[in-house]
Amino acid sequence: MRSAAQTSPLHPALAGLALSGAVAWAAMGLGDIGWLQAHGFSALTVAIVLGIVIGNTVYPRLGAVCGEGVRFSKQTLLRAGIILYGFRLTFQDIAHVGVAGVVIDAAMLLSTFGLAWLVGTRVLKLDRDAALLIGAGSSICGAAAVMATEPVLRARSEQVTVAVSTVVIFGSLAIFLYPLLYTLQAEPVWGMRLPDFGVYIGSTVHEVAQVLAAARSIDQHTADVAVITKMVRVMMLAPFLLMLSMKAGRHDSGHQQQSKLSIPWFAFAFIGVVVLNSFLPLPATLNRVVLQADTFMLAMAMAALGLSTHLSALRNAGIKPMILGAVLFGWLVVGGALVNGALGRLLT
Repeated sequence: MRSAAQTSPLHPALAGLALSGAVAWAAMGLGDIGWLQAHGFSALTVAIVLGIVIGNTVYPRLGAVCGEGVRFSKQTLLRAGIILYGFRLTFQDIAHVGVAGVVIDAAMLLSTFGLAWLVGTRVLKLDRDAALLIGAGSSICGAAAVMATEPVLRARSEQVTVAVSTVVIFGSLAIFLYPLLYTLQAEPVWGMRLPDFGVYIGSTVHEVAQVLAAARSIDQHTADVAVITKMVRVMMLAPFLLMLSMKAGRHDSGHQQQSKLSIPWFAFAFIGVVVLNSFLPLPATLNRVVLQADTFMLAMAMAALGLSTHLSALRNAGIKPMILGAVLFGWLVVGGALVNGALGRLLT
């Protein structure tokens, strides 16, 4: 008897791509809903949720037909999406936040990721890859950073999904917390002026959409400063991946074996696109098309991740990933305020 894949009129890759694309298309439509946008739920977040729902209901019966295309979406399209993400950034963005903003971003990235490594592996005894994925998502740019880090670590799908779920939960909480902190007279407590509060939000909140949602609740100027600060933080993704690749390569090598470095070549391409966008930007119309295509590819990658994730794996992960996410969130809020206050006064 022939398998479902053999009897299908479509090549397995095409069937899986079609399914991932359909989920991504639906997610982008839902992502345009005002209520979801106001609460920081981007098309990428919606895509993984839809993918998980389908992946744990009807997808098991389609796996033989769609598996190849879903894997292509989760791996190859992810790398392509990260590369095109560079068209959202320019080196000129750095000038808008100044030296203080760049240093604060770097300090928060390094301290948050280091804390994830220490607490996750030494205290909570989490699997190394799980801890590092949660650390990457918390310290840089949420789900996109988790997805970009996955090929460097060669992490399992369930680890990626747990990390994405963790940063989405706490990043969503930040949308409501940061405006509350501002209204509770955060300025005299931490000694921060209004522009500094924008840097504070941009340097500590997980996702770009969540940064925008939280900052807009204060005012437009704060939102502008917060988004620029966040985009500078996103630009640190490429050097972060290179350093992590070198560290992971040494960690995985045997005592008597030469370490084999897993170079994330797409990180170099990402930097190249940022350079191109800084000095030879695309025409505005073409740039919008490229960014739309980029969002669609990343949504397909998220959808594919959800499709290949079983809820039983999330349950098996236990409470420890959530504890780690909570610890990192506490550091981002409290430690981030202290770092912003100290470095802001020192460098401005």
